Amino acid sequence: MSNSIVQLVDELPKDNITVKVLKALDFIAPGQWDNIVGFDENIRHLTGESDLKAIQRIRDRAASLYLDPDKGYQGAIGLYQAIDKADVAMATAALANKVGEKISFLSFLGNITPKADTTQTIDLLLKIAIEVIAFCKLNGLPQPNPQQFATSLAENYQGASFMRMVALVCIDGVLPLGPNFLTKIHEIINGIDAGVISQNPVFIGIQDRLPGKTTGDRVGFLNQCFEAIEGWMNGFVAKTGITPQTISSSLGQFVQIADDNLDFVAAVLDQTTNYYEHTGIQSVSRRLILDAYALVKEDLQNAPEADNSGGGENAEFSIGDKIEVWDKDEEDWYEATIKQIKVKNGTNRYFVHYTGYGSSEDEWIKEKNVRSGDRPDADDNGYAIGQKVRVWDEDEEEWYAGIIKKIDGDQYRIHYIDEDDSSDEWVDLEEIS
Repeated sequence: MSNSIVQLVDELPKDNITVKVLKALDFIAPGQWDNIVGFDENIRHLTGESDLKAIQRIRDRAASLYLDPDKGYQGAIGLYQAIDKADVAMATAALANKVGEKISFLSFLGNITPKADTTQTIDLLLKIAIEVIAFCKLNGLPQPNPQQFATSLAENYQGASFMRMVALVCIDGVLPLGPNFLTKIHEIINGIDAGVISQNPVFIGIQDRLPGKTTGDRVGFLNQCFEAIEGWMNGFVAKTGITPQTISSSLGQFVQIADDNLDFVAAVLDQTTNYYEHTGIQSVSRRLILDAYALVKEDLQNAPEADNSGGGENAEFSIGDKIEVWDKDEEDWYEATIKQIKVKNGTNRYFVHYTGYGSSEDEWIKEKNVRSGDRPDADDNGYAIGQKVRVWDEDEEEWYAGIIKKIDGDQYRIHYIDEDDSSDEWVDLEEIS
């Protein structure tokens, strides 16, 4: 059984070689990526919610959405995991998990052979294709659409998604193939035989996820994907001015390398990092949390109201008013603000937001459970004539809604809502709230 999205995010490492590499690339796209780990922490960061009940509600909805076979969340993560697993053939656990200040590659160079340019090109093309397919799954597109992806990449990509593409250009393009990597890729594509691609280990590992029935169809799709974003990659390299040397210099903050070892370094990074899976999980969880948050808010707004007859014309309060709401369970009043007013069964209902609580706690309230929070004429006990209160009935062990009609010291004359004047009575201070 596959892991839940909550587990996947909770288990993302705070610091390993993948995280170090991504942080080293921050100089190219400053402020685009922050390694926020933990599902609940991501909810707080993306929604601004701090209430634990609200966070749990969003988390539960996100977990449910992730399992929906009609959505593309699971499929997208499966793609990101598959491309990294297929590409990591010689990873060393000791290196991948090392979190020291400096990591020496010298002892690994004898066991690592840089990829041939053809193999490196195929790997890069496959990663681009996987990104296109994952994007289309997340956005509900029935078929992979390289052009639509390219438009979104240029206009909308940010955060972990953008950093993933930055790493792709740097680690799988510029560093191993050189500053003119796009020209080199063109030369290789034009001269490559489909049979060579069909024998590539990474292609074999993910070919069933590519559109097309034959190898020729799938190779054609790889070319379409590359052509769609070639312009973006060229513009990105020109805009940032990145070179193998500037990339290696930044990587040198945590790895010991030499300029003449850049092809080896690229091979080691390729085989010991899983930046596609790491940032892919972050991209999908971001989209999932925001989708779940929107649904939770929609449920809370719409579910309680079956009768939407408009109105509020005779409402005691107005939208934006600061009020207090009676909570039967807590037996206390809570400050809130009115966001909407509707009429149901001839009585006003107020959709309120509680002060100091997340929006997932917003709810519809009957008018009798709402009172003004503004009492300029209140007595020393904080009560005023005309104020709604709750009165405790010791015999019935129940709170009843009433309105203060008169005040005499610590005695209050109460008119009970929904009752006639014959039920009015004087009660003591300790009996009201």
